[in-house]
Amino acid sequence: MHVCCHQFRLLFCFVFDQHFLSFHIVCGEVSVGEEEGEGETGWIEGAAILLSVVCVVLVTAFNDWSKEKQFRGLQSRIEQEQKFTVIRAWVKVIQIPVADITVGDIAQVKYGKVNDLKIDESSLTDKDPLLLSGTHVMEGSGRMVVTAVGVNSQTGIIFTLLGAGGEEEKRRMKRKRKRKKQDGAIENRNKAKAQDGAAMEMQPLKSEEGGDGDEKDKKKANLPKKEKSVLQGKLTKLAVQIGKAGLLMSAITVIILVLYFVIDTFWVQKRPWLAECTPIYIQYFVKFFIIGVTVLVVAVPEGLPLAVTISLAYSVKKMMKDNNLVRHLDACETMGNATAICSDKTGTLTMNRMTVIPEPEAIPPNILSYLVTGISVNCAYTSKILPPEKEGGLPRHVGNKTECALLGLLLDLKRDYQDVRNEIPEEALYKVYTFNSVRKSMSTVLKNSDGSYRIFSKGASEIILKKCFKILSANGEAKVFRPRDRDDIVKTVIEPMASEGLRTICLAFRDFPAGEPEPEWDNENDIVTGLTCIAVVGIEDPVRPEVPDAIKKCQRAGITVRMVTGDNINTARAIATKCGILHPGEDFLCLEGKDFNRRIRNEKGEIEQERIDKIWPKLRVLARSSPTDKHTLVKGIIDSTVSEQRQVVAVTGDGTNDGPALKKADVGFAMGIAGTDVAKEASDIILTDDNFTSIVKAVMWGRNVYDSISKFLQFQLTVNVVAVIVAFTGACITQDSPLKAVQMLWVNLIMDTLASLALATEPPTESLLLRKPYGRNKPLISRTMMKNILGHAFYQLVVVFTLLFAGEKFFDIDSGRNAPLHAPPSEHYTIVFNTFVLMQLFNEINARKIHGERNVFEGIFNNAIFCTIVLGTFVVQIIIVQFGGKPFSCSELSIEQWLWSIFLGMGTLLWGQVKSSSFFVQTYKSRKGIHGYRFFLM
Repeated sequence: MHVCCHQFRLLFCFVFDQHFLSFHIVCGEVSVGEEEGEGETGWIEGAAILLSVVCVVLVTAFNDWSKEKQFRGLQSRIEQEQKFTVIRAWVKVIQIPVADITVGDIAQVKYGKVNDLKIDESSLTDKDPLLLSGTHVMEGSGRMVVTAVGVNSQTGIIFTLLGAGGEEEKRRMKRKRKRKKQDGAIENRNKAKAQDGAAMEMQPLKSEEGGDGDEKDKKKANLPKKEKSVLQGKLTKLAVQIGKAGLLMSAITVIILVLYFVIDTFWVQKRPWLAECTPIYIQYFVKFFIIGVTVLVVAVPEGLPLAVTISLAYSVKKMMKDNNLVRHLDACETMGNATAICSDKTGTLTMNRMTVIPEPEAIPPNILSYLVTGISVNCAYTSKILPPEKEGGLPRHVGNKTECALLGLLLDLKRDYQDVRNEIPEEALYKVYTFNSVRKSMSTVLKNSDGSYRIFSKGASEIILKKCFKILSANGEAKVFRPRDRDDIVKTVIEPMASEGLRTICLAFRDFPAGEPEPEWDNENDIVTGLTCIAVVGIEDPVRPEVPDAIKKCQRAGITVRMVTGDNINTARAIATKCGILHPGEDFLCLEGKDFNRRIRNEKGEIEQERIDKIWPKLRVLARSSPTDKHTLVKGIIDSTVSEQRQVVAVTGDGTNDGPALKKADVGFAMGIAGTDVAKEASDIILTDDNFTSIVKAVMWGRNVYDSISKFLQFQLTVNVVAVIVAFTGACITQDSPLKAVQMLWVNLIMDTLASLALATEPPTESLLLRKPYGRNKPLISRTMMKNILGHAFYQLVVVFTLLFAGEKFFDIDSGRNAPLHAPPSEHYTIVFNTFVLMQLFNEINARKIHGERNVFEGIFNNAIFCTIVLGTFVVQIIIVQFGGKPFSCSELSIEQWLWSIFLGMGTLLWGQVKSSSFFVQTYKSRKGIHGYRFFLM
C-alpha cells in the first residue's frame, strides 16, 4: 500500500507540473482577490478555477495510476500461473510459482527443458560468472542455487534504484552497494554449445552497479516518462492558438473599456481628475480588468485536458473488458489511425489447438516404435496433454502446441508417451539441438547401452527431407531416398497437405554405430544429416471462427492485414485465404523470407528502401520468415514515402525475438497467454485472449477516442465563441458584461467539465469501422464541425443579442443595461443567462454528431452518463437561477419566463435540422484515402 500511495504522489506531482495547468493556477490566484466590491462573492471565481485544476490533476493521476495497477495485476497473475521447477531437500522436485522461490532452492533454468545452457547477459554491463535475474536463457538447461531474491536480486536492485522499491529497501541498498555478486551460482551439466544462428535480440535492462548518483538524477528517475501523442500534440497546439486569441480579445476589451471611460469622462463631460474621485475611478478600472479576465477565462479551453483524460480513462477501462490491456495510453488513440496490421498466424488468427490430420491407419510395429520413441523424447518434456478440467471437456494442451499435437497422435495410436519418458528421463538425454527460428528443427541424441547413439529429428518437412538419405517403406524397411523421391513426396504429400492449410512436420532418425570415433557433437551440420525419414505428418490448426469477419471489417475500414508466419508458403497461403486476407483472382504477393530478402537487398546485401517500396503495397503473406524479417518489413512500411500519408502500423508478437518489431511498430500487441515477458515489456497493448478480433475492437476504441474529443471540441468551441463575443460586445456597448464572472464559470467550467464527461464517454459503434482512417495530419476541426460551430453560434448570438437589447420590452421588465456599479441582479440579465445556458444544454445533444447526421438522438439512451449529466445540469441550473441570488447574479424567474427560455433553448435542435437540410452531405474517398465530406447547396 505504501508503494501504491508513493507512486500516486509521483504521478500527481508529474501531472501538476504542466505549463497549461500552471496558467490556470495563476488565473485562479488573481481571480480570488480581484473583486473587492463584491465582498463575500468575489472569491468564488478564483476558487472555481483552482478547483478545476485540482480536478484535472486528480483525474489524470488516478487514470495513470489505475492503468499501472491494471498492468501490475496482470503481471502478478501471470507470475502466479508461471510455474518454476525447483529441487528441495536435494530429492523432491516440485513446481512452484516464480514468486514463491526462496534462497536455498535449487532451480532448474532452461530454454524449453533442454541441454547445453547458454545465457545472454548483454542486458547487463560487466562480465559476470554468476547467473543474474533479468538475463535470458538462450539455449540448454542447468541448475542454479538461489542466493538472492526480491530486492536483493539483480532485477530488484535495478527497480529499487529506479524508485520502484520502498524507502526501507532503499536504505538497505545503501548498506549493500559494494556487494556486486548477488544472484546465483550455476552447476552446468554440459559444455556450452556455440550458437550457429543469429543472436537473439533482447530487451535491455538499464542498470547501475551501485554508484553514487546525484540527487537530481534520482528524482528524475522516480518520475514516469510520458511522451506526447499525436492527438495531445494537436490539442496542445489548438489550445495555445485559442489562448492567444482569447488573450488578444481580452486585451482589446480592456483597452476599449478604458478608452471609452476616459474619453466619455474627461473629454466629453470635461470632468477634472479630482483626488476624492480617485477611489471611484479605480473601481471602474478594476471592473474593466475583471471583464477582461472573464473574457480570457472563457476563451481558454480548460476543459480540453480533462476531456482527453476522461476519454482515455473510459476507453482503457472498457478495452480491458474487450481483452485489451493498454500499457501506453497514446496507443489507444494511435490504433484509431492504423492503416496496416502485421499479424502472426498461430494463436492469433488460428485457435492454437493443433491435431494431426487425418487419423492414422495401421502402422507397422517397427515404424510405430520409431514414432513413439522419437516423439516422446524429441519433444520438450514440458509439453504434455492433461485430462480435461471438466467432465466432457477437451484434453488440455500444455506447452508447445505443435508438440502437443504429436503427443496426441501417440495417444490416438494407443501409446503412452509418459512411459517412454519415465524410462528415458530428461537427464538421460545426451545432447539436444533446440528449436529456434533459424534451424526450424529440433534434434535429440540418445546414448544406448552398447555405446551407440541414435538421434531423432523433427522439423519443417522441406528442411528435414533435404537431410534425409533414406526413408522407411510401408513394411518398415529403410530404402534409398533420392532427390527425385523427395520431389515426389513434396508434390504428392506435402503440397496437397499445405494447400489445405495443414502444417507439415517431418520425423526422422539416424544411428551412430558403436566402435566408431566419437562424433563432433558441436558440429551440428555434420550430425543432423544422413537421416532416415520415418513419416511426414500434417497438423491442422483451425482458423478462429470469428477471424474472417474481423478481417473483413478491417479491410472495409481501410486497414490492410498482412500475415507474417514461420510456416511454409503453401500452408500460409491456404490459411490466409480461409481468413480472408487473400481472395482468388487478386494480384497480391505471397513471399517466403528468403525471396523477400533477395528482393529488398542489393548486391552488397544491404537493405534498400526503394526495393521495399516496390514490394510492401502488394505483400499480404510473408512465410518462412524470421523475427528479423518481421522487423525489416515493419520498418520498411513505416519509413516508406510511397503513400502521401505515413503508414501507421500495428504488429503482433509473442516471442522474445519479436521485441524489436513490437518496439518499432506504432502499436505493438503482445500475446497475454503465449507471449514472453520480453514481448510484453516491448508492447503497447497486451491481448489477454491472444485473439485477432480484440485488435479490431482496439481499432474501434481508438477511433472512438478521436471522435469523442471532436464532439467535445464542437460543443466547447460553440460555447466559447458565443460567450466571448457576447462578453466582448456587451462590454464595449454597455460597459458591462451581460454574463457575470461567476455565471461564466458555471458555463465555462462546470458545463465544460460535465460535457467532457458526457461526450467523452460515448460508447463506440460498428459504424466507426465503415470509414477510412483519418490520417495523422487531419485537422482536429473538420469542415463539417466548423459549419456546425459557426451555424449554432450564429443562432445563439441572434437570440442572445435580441434578448439583450430588446428582451426587457418583450417581457415587460426593467432593463439590466447601464445598471449602477453594484446594482442587485436583474430579471433581464437573468433571462439572458438562463436562455444562454439552456441553449448550450440542448446543443450538447447536437454535438453528439460530427459527420452531418440528421438524427442527433440516435443511441442517446445507450449512454446513461450522458442522459444523467444533461438532466443533472438542468436541475442545477434551476437551483442557480431560482435560489442562487446575488452570489450568482441571478433573480428568480416566473414560469412563463422559464418556458420561453426552454423554448429558445430547444430552438438549437430545430435550427440544427434546418441547417442540416440546407446542405446535401455526401461522403467521398479522396485519393489520400481520408474520409471527408463534400457539400452542395440545395
